[in-house]
Amino acid sequence: MDKQFDQFRASLLYCNKCGRAMPVRERLLLVLPDGELYDYLCQGCGSSLGSKTERSTSKVSPVKIPAAPQTPPAGGQKRLPKKKRSEI
Repeated sequence: MDKQFDQFRASLLYCNKCGRAMPVRERLLLVLPDGELYDYLCQGCGSSLGSKTERSTSKVSPVKIPAAPQTPPAGGQKRLPKKKRSEI
């Protein structure tokens, strides 16, 4: 049997504060090694109505980003000395 769907996306969920099914907004909470964690927020009152983890189909290895080299300020600018309280 062929796969009919890959992922579900909720468009309406029941909100206890609003007392009825409300349109929802998906907010990305975390990017995990095995997928992404989303939170569903009520568009009426903003409360959290649920969450889902969308599993990634391909394994992605984390990428290390090298630290930026520390360089002195451009143009040979020097920092001004701090003023003493008596000078203010």
